Amino acid sequence: MRRLVLLLAVLVLASGCARATIEGSPVAQAPLDVASPFDQEGSTDPSTDPSESQDPESSPIDGEITPTCAKLKWTDLPYPGAKAETPPTQINYDSTFEESCRWTTKIDDVEVGVSLRYREGKQITIERTTGDWDVKGHKVVYLDRSDEQDVEPSCVLALPYNGGGLGIIIIDSSGKFGSVCDQGRKVAEVLIDRETA
Repeated sequence: MRRLVLLLAVLVLASGCARATIEGSPVAQAPLDVASPFDQEGSTDPSTDPSESQDPESSPIDGEITPTCAKLKWTDLPYPGAKAETPPTQINYDSTFEESCRWTTKIDDVEVGVSLRYREGKQITIERTTGDWDVKGHKVVYLDRSDEQDVEPSCVLALPYNGGGLGIIIIDSSGKFGSVCDQGRKVAEVLIDRETA
């Protein structure tokens, strides 16, 4: 009899937990950012609803644009429609890095974009890599995720930058702007050119 009471108590508790989960707000990954493959210090991106994506001109930003993020402009990206002075879509969204920013937009109802993370005084590493390039004297390691089923087509890059480390993520399933890793390499080239500017 005690076993039956204990079993019923466990079932009631389990169903209560399941109900609490169902009634709660789901935690969605931020739009256009895969679960961060960079070395982490215990934090992930805040949640936002991908359906709430906005045009670059009207997108909110969190705080002032940071120095590394200010080096990349919308006109450096292959996506049409935004002016160079338009700020990133989001700033300072990942507290595990000194700087984080992203530029996202919709192309034919497909979301595309770039995110940057910068860490002062320490390299950023990727948990696994596909390969590496020498880009203007910087070793750029990358992970091509364009064929992985569980994430949007994306490319993750990491490189030494301005005495620290820079991480770049490109997400683009539109297929209109070349391969995601080629896009990432071009972003890296732009930022390396402006590293000491």
